[in-house]
Order: sequence, then C-alpha cells, then structure tokens
Amino acid sequence: MSGYQDEKAIVREFYQAISEADEDSILSVIQRYTADDYQFYGVYPFNELTGAEQVVEVFWKPLLKSFKQMQRREDVFMAGKNGSDDKPWVTSMGHFMGLFDADWLGIPKSRKVAMLRYADFNCVENGKITKTGFFCDILQLMGQVGISPLPLETGHTFVYPGPRTHDGILLEQHPESEAEFTLALLEKFINDLAELNVTANDNYPPELLAKSWHDDMVWYGPAGIGASYTIPRYQEQHSYPFRQGLKDKVFNGHIARFAEGNYACFFGWPNLTNTPKGGFLGLPGGNVKADMRVVDVYRREGDKLAENWVIIDLLYWLKQQGADVLARTKSIVNPD
Repeated sequence: MSGYQDEKAIVREFYQAISEADEDSILSVIQRYTADDYQFYGVYPFNELTGAEQVVEVFWKPLLKSFKQMQRREDVFMAGKNGSDDKPWVTSMGHFMGLFDADWLGIPKSRKVAMLRYADFNCVENGKITKTGFFCDILQLMGQVGISPLPLETGHTFVYPGPRTHDGILLEQHPESEAEFTLALLEKFINDLAELNVTANDNYPPELLAKSWHDDMVWYGPAGIGASYTIPRYQEQHSYPFRQGLKDKVFNGHIARFAEGNYACFFGWPNLTNTPKGGFLGLPGGNVKADMRVVDVYRREGDKLAENWVIIDLLYWLKQQGADVLARTKSIVNPD
C-alpha cells in the first residue's frame, strides 16, 4: 500500500478498537496502538498528556463513563505529509454521539442523546501512533443541555453537517497534484491573513476573501461564535468581531498542516497569540496576552475554498485570562 494507506488502515483499526472498548479495556487498546512515548494534545482541561496510562485516566475513562454506546459519526477522514516535519498524519472530523448518562467535566448529564463535535489528528510512525491532537467543542455540548455560559453569539451554533458534497471520507488514494493545489490555495489564504495582522487592517474589503473563497462559503465556527454563511455574513458575524476585538495578533504556526484531494486541515499549539481589547465574544477587554489553540478543516471546490469547520479552544483562551468557565459552571449548576 502507498499514499498513506498504511497509516489510514492503522488509524481505522484504532477507531474500531475504541468503539468496542469500555472503561476496563480502553487502556489495553490505547497501549496496543500507541508508542511508548505517546504525546496527547487536548483542549482544556485535558491539555498535554504523556503515555497511554495518563491519556486513559484523564481523557478516555471519564468520556466512556459519561457517554454510553458512543458512536463516531465521521464526516471527514484524510491523510497526508505534514509540511513542517514530513511525517504522515491522519485526521478525522465529525461528532461522537452517545447517551449522556453521567456528568462530564461538571456538566450535568441529560440522559438523552448528545453530540460532541471533534477533530482528531494522529501522527503514525513505524506502525504506531506517536502523537494525537484531539479537539472537541465542549461549549457546544453545554448548549445541548441548556447551559449558555457566554454572551449571545454573533453567528449561530447547531449540530453542524459534514461536507455538502458528501465526499469527505477519503479511503482511497488521491492524486498528489490535487493535494498540492488545495494546500497552495490554503497557504495563499493564510498569508493574506498574516498580512492583515501586520498591517492591522481589521476592516478589510470582501474582495480579499473572494480571492480564495466562494461567495456562498460556509464557516462552521465554535460555540460562542457560531456558524456564518456567505462572505458578507462571515465578515459581519465572525471576522470583523474577531479582528476588531483582538490586538497584538501573532501567528505561531502549526504542529500539523496538510492536504489530501480537495480537503486540507491543520492544528496549532498554539496557532495564535492575541490580547482582547473588548467586544470579542461580547466580553470586555484586558491586558492579558493569551494563546489560541485552533483546528481548521477545509473543503475546496474548483479553484476556491467552499467550507471550513473550525474548533477554537475558547475555554483555554478564557482560562488564561482568569475566567474558568468549566469551574464556574460546575459551581452554579452542579455543585455536588
């Protein structure tokens, strides 16, 4: 097999084994598929974990205890060579669906079906997973049980669909030329954003986005911001509030960034550093410079980008500024 097919096969076996595991057997699964020096990068409150045992105790056991009969409802599955270290990475994006039967992270159980949006990056070397970047939208889950800890969104959060074209599960090998074209388009867009950071042009015209994006673009943002549809509404409902509400914006690069076919993805640790000056998320400003960990998954259609799924670790960004949303929520709605 070639074209990252071996790495894809290992990750799919890994996912199948997880789906068959419970709290008692999950450690043996993680140990079987990961390297001895396995590194896990998770959203707050998981953060950086080392080794299978720590990952299982901190992340997997509590998750499996809280969400019964959990299914991985996958929308995108892809692989490619990471631009920074030439290592193969495999990405999965979608939702975990389960019965929310026990409290999780202080969020009270609903005993109803719940959808946890996720994006999962795995580096595969010599037949083992050596690194994982796992992002999930905890704020979106809170909304499903009636908890809204942040001010009103500028966009709209819901259970987001997968690609409009229903072709995001890339099990077969795709021409390298397609990935190169997709990645080049993404790099152009990232460079345009970086230039805005340098010039501090926070009121840029729509023509700048139109160079890389279709007019009917969809941006599926994290809970707290929400989704936007079309270039003008994306500017109004996310880009302008983001750019105008934050200062000292610095792009820090990515741990993994690659493409396959007409899909591309990345995550950083952190991607961005910025300081709130007021307005972003409907919150006041301050003088605390904070890091943002971000996942982006893109779909290209023709010569422009069409859809973008984004998870920002907003809980971590807020925690750095002294606002522990999870702890505050637990103390109010689930103190026992």
